[in-house]
Amino acid sequence: MLSPMADSLFGALVLVVGPESYLAEQHLAELLADALAEFPMATVNTVEAATLTEGQLLEMTGSALLAAESVAVVTAADLLPPELTDTLVGVAKDIPLETLLVVVHPGGVRGKGVLDKLKPLSRRVIDCPALKPWELAKFATDRARRLGARLDGEAAQRLVEAVGSEARAIAGAVEQLASDSSAPTLTAAHVRRYFAGRAEVSSFAVAEDVLAGNYGPAIEKLRWALSTGVAPVLVTSALAGSFRALGKYFEARADRRPEPAIAKDVGVPPWKLKDLARQARAWSPAAVGAAIKAVATADADVKGAAVDAEFALERLLTELRDCLESSKVS
Repeated sequence: MLSPMADSLFGALVLVVGPESYLAEQHLAELLADALAEFPMATVNTVEAATLTEGQLLEMTGSALLAAESVAVVTAADLLPPELTDTLVGVAKDIPLETLLVVVHPGGVRGKGVLDKLKPLSRRVIDCPALKPWELAKFATDRARRLGARLDGEAAQRLVEAVGSEARAIAGAVEQLASDSSAPTLTAAHVRRYFAGRAEVSSFAVAEDVLAGNYGPAIEKLRWALSTGVAPVLVTSALAGSFRALGKYFEARADRRPEPAIAKDVGVPPWKLKDLARQARAWSPAAVGAAIKAVATADADVKGAAVDAEFALERLLTELRDCLESSKVS
């Protein structure tokens, strides 16, 4: 086969790999847009690997008959029937110049064999890894930038706290915020105003009140959150993350390093250090350690060890209040 043009998408295999489905969908949409910009009349065929047949694959990729430019997309390649592996690899080794083959694979162990065989044959591999908790705020700011808006660091974190950790939900919230506001910079105030109903019942809001010593409001928000469908495990997760960050802050600040270095070790954005410094004045390292153990026990309870998850969480908040009181005594 003749070598494809270096600046053309066609005549090549592109892999989209990783478990973050929203990112995979976005990258796939961009690939298709670029392909159709290059050849507006190109046909696009998308098939899930589990339902793919050999004849269909050969026809989609132009290997069975001569055709005009075409884009063949095979999704969920981890479910490709084993008997089609050699056919797909054979097609990838000799892709017609007028064909773009895109294979989408969620990564992981299942179907790893076909992925390992395709990677050396691909012109490009687009990674779509699951977003880490500390990457979510940056994902929100990047998404805003792509929309022509600016979302400051604190606003991005507040938005994540309001809508949760799912990339699709964060992206949708950013789009709503950007489309409904004409402000040059979207701030935490914009986020609070726009998502107030959701932020008030978020698990992060409960955690913030607990660490601030606001026991009454924490109980009220907990009850309201649970009544509106917030999963109990999200509450223990938010509390665990908050106390772990505070514990890491105690360790990191002892080295007297610059704030950016401390923030990196703790795993929080630099602006969050002000909150941690305020919380550190009320909590002792020993109390934080006790709180982390209490949260771990409650987490097991809400995952099945206890009959009543709501009671387990209210008991946890009482225990955390006692941990805070021990800081004042010691």
